[in-house]
Amino acid sequence: MQNQSTLLSSTQNPRVKQTIDLRVRSERDASGLFIIEGYRELLRALEGGQKIEELFYCSSLFLGVNEGALIARLQQTGARLFECNEKVFHKLSYRDRPDGLIGVAQQRHLLLDDLEKKIAAKLNPFLIVAEAIEKPGNLGTILRSSDAVGVDGVLICDRCTDVFNPNVVRASVGTLFTVPVIESGGKEALAWLKKNKIQILAATPHAKVEYTDVDMCGPLAIAVGTEQLGLSKLWMDEADLQVRIPMLGVADSLNVAMATTLLLYEALRQRNLQKAGRSNG
Repeated sequence: MQNQSTLLSSTQNPRVKQTIDLRVRSERDASGLFIIEGYRELLRALEGGQKIEELFYCSSLFLGVNEGALIARLQQTGARLFECNEKVFHKLSYRDRPDGLIGVAQQRHLLLDDLEKKIAAKLNPFLIVAEAIEKPGNLGTILRSSDAVGVDGVLICDRCTDVFNPNVVRASVGTLFTVPVIESGGKEALAWLKKNKIQILAATPHAKVEYTDVDMCGPLAIAVGTEQLGLSKLWMDEADLQVRIPMLGVADSLNVAMATTLLLYEALRQRNLQKAGRSNG
């Protein structure tokens, strides 16, 4: 490495200990920092404008040949570099097979006003509302699917899982930094959606209409809820559309991330057909 960096050779180093502490939510909340581990995650963070304060690296664990270029780019943005031996890096990492890169970043919090500016020029805004999702892996997967279909934003309401949990970052494969994410109270988000005339679609096993039989082409927010109980009464009562996903076996519901992905891709399918119809017309 040609970059100037500090060499860390002891697991007792204060910087190592402080970084490990960021696995705990209370430490993240107190410091305003969080961990980003992995080449893809750090690359997407950089491309998404996420500020990286510190970078820990171990070149013997690199999996490819592009890590050096990424490190140089991060240093140019002001990241402080810490070179680690394998023992120290394995202590820092929360992965079974680390790839030699861990960043520490400042948390970035967007507001509903920020999202309103983004959708102002949109004919048919496309959003996700994730209410009280409990499992980091599910929240990360919802972010990944949201990125895949090009949603305009994800509203995380009445959060149970910290969006800056390392496992959310990992499960999202860095798409946490490519999709606008807004944390909000449920009532506040609901009022904002109503004000902006965005229809709310809720999935429930009790709905009479299947999710493929409703129009998802207009301004739309797909609302999904907790893994065990689904959406709260607040969202179910205020939803403009209620749909069900057919369940033909013993199970009466899908994993929330899987159900969200189905709904997102149905909306994308319909919107693509609408665009194709306009262009052919």
